[in-house]
Amino acid sequence: MRTPLLTALAAAALCLPAAAHDIRSPTDAKKPTAFDITGASASTDGRLATFMMEVAGEAGSVKPEATGKLHGARVAAYVWPTGLDPSVVGFAKKSGILALAVTAHPDFDDTPLIDENGDGDPNNDGKDWHSHWVVLGKDAACAAGLKVLDITAGVDVLPPTAPMLPLALDSPGMSPLFKGHRVRITLPVKGAQDAAFDAVTSELQVNAAGKTPLLCVTAVHDVASGDLSLPGRIVKEKK
Repeated sequence: MRTPLLTALAAAALCLPAAAHDIRSPTDAKKPTAFDITGASASTDGRLATFMMEVAGEAGSVKPEATGKLHGARVAAYVWPTGLDPSVVGFAKKSGILALAVTAHPDFDDTPLIDENGDGDPNNDGKDWHSHWVVLGKDAACAAGLKVLDITAGVDVLPPTAPMLPLALDSPGMSPLFKGHRVRITLPVKGAQDAAFDAVTSELQVNAAGKTPLLCVTAVHDVASGDLSLPGRIVKEKK
């Protein structure tokens, strides 16, 4: 069964870049304040792109509780779905919906090249907020109708900094900045100017051992546009 989220994302991926620049979103007392989006923006200098999301409460203040195992582990995420083709960051062309995600998940580490907490061990940092490029695809087996695409590591096209998991997921190593109501992330991406974007707060979950899809979007807290129409536009930074 197609969910409203799935239907909207599938339609938005086919749209031309949006006319608006920033996105403003009303608060909702029923939503957790750390994930209740009030605004989002994105800009580029031609080489680096900066994505920002603002929430009603303290951004990054809520993380999933550890379960002690990978399978069934929960992931909290601040996500910017975009109209960019996945190939701009190294995935297969036209393979799905390219999204930038800032995530935290205490039960596993998917950034083996980066030591986020600076303790000398690059394999124990999943609980700290970090960044990913992901390619999303539709799957009715997921509660929200979307998954991070399952792939075959070593076979499918992946960026050079991908952690070689069986997922269309890259770990570019750029750290997000949290300050008050805002989360901000800057990272290299070419050709971003005028691309459409939206902002979403969500939860994902790793499936049971041996089952696919491996990583499902299980819940959506908020969508900045309200309908995932990708109304934002990545604007050129003013000098």
